Amino acid sequence: MSFIKNWLRADIQDINAYHVPPALDMIKMDAMESPFSLPDEMIKQYLSYLANVELNRYPVPDSQELKRTLRDLMDIEDELGILLGNGSDELIQILALACKSGDTILSIEPSFVMYDIIAKFTRINYKNVQLDDNFEIDIDSTIHAIKKYNPKLIFIAYPNNPTGNSFSRSHIIDIINTASEALVVLDEAYYAYADDSFLKDVANFPNLVLLRTVSKIGFAGLRLGLLIGDKGTVEQLDKLRLPYNINSLTQVSARFLLQHKNEINNNANTIIEQRTYLTDALTNINGLLVYPSQANFLLFQAPNADNLFENLKDNGILIKNLSNVPRLTNCLRVTVGSVEQNRQFIEVVRSYYG
Repeated sequence: MSFIKNWLRADIQDINAYHVPPALDMIKMDAMESPFSLPDEMIKQYLSYLANVELNRYPVPDSQELKRTLRDLMDIEDELGILLGNGSDELIQILALACKSGDTILSIEPSFVMYDIIAKFTRINYKNVQLDDNFEIDIDSTIHAIKKYNPKLIFIAYPNNPTGNSFSRSHIIDIINTASEALVVLDEAYYAYADDSFLKDVANFPNLVLLRTVSKIGFAGLRLGLLIGDKGTVEQLDKLRLPYNINSLTQVSARFLLQHKNEINNNANTIIEQRTYLTDALTNINGLLVYPSQANFLLFQAPNADNLFENLKDNGILIKNLSNVPRLTNCLRVTVGSVEQNRQFIEVVRSYYG
């Protein structure tokens, strides 16, 4: 037996690494990234802004200026606390690390895989409640699971990934009230494309926090996520944050780029319009079932999904194949791209089905 197999935890050896497929020279519509690059007129300003970064120094430890930029961008009230993470994944891990051995994380499925993966990393029990046939929360089963497992954390993506839908607001409220001893984490990664948010509700529920990210609004390369919650909650969770977790280039870049609120909102509105275009175009292709979405992607069920996925790759278009995921047989997920990217994608799908 090799050294690493003898040394490494057996449960880690059993986990499959998170796979990111190669995308060189592909139209990339697989990872919920924004299709919009920086406008030419902004690039020169941005580069001059970066020139003053002191890379020989550690980053600003508390990132107060960046937090103010995020408050302005997302209309976050001063009464709420903000904790920054190296992407939302780090914040999910911080929440898991706050639990003790034997505690339980509860989530719904299908949903974001990192809730389960990070539970394994941190040796916490993971339980799930299956969504109903319409990918809505089965509230009776969820309430039953809360009472049965007494979870420490409840993760709900709102809107949900990979299904794209937002759940009933009243069901979310029921979960928050029922799980009064659990921290309910609403993952609002796709807030910019959704009709609803719980941002205004955080102050009313001491056991509610939100996760958000700038990845889906055009800045995935910054790896910047934030947790929004009661200031006392944030103060305690901050003890688990590694020092200098937000690097200097991310801090300075985000402070510059995220102040362009109108540009960000206009891009989000364009994606929402293009989401409608893709929904209508896919719906009009015989045999496809398109699920409603409040995110910047669409989940759709397609005959011979594996073959369609490969055909798209052969034509230089990469989307996400979910056809082997439980409950998602023959399902594919496509990120809303630019007008031209969406047109090319639809042309290939139409051609495939004749």
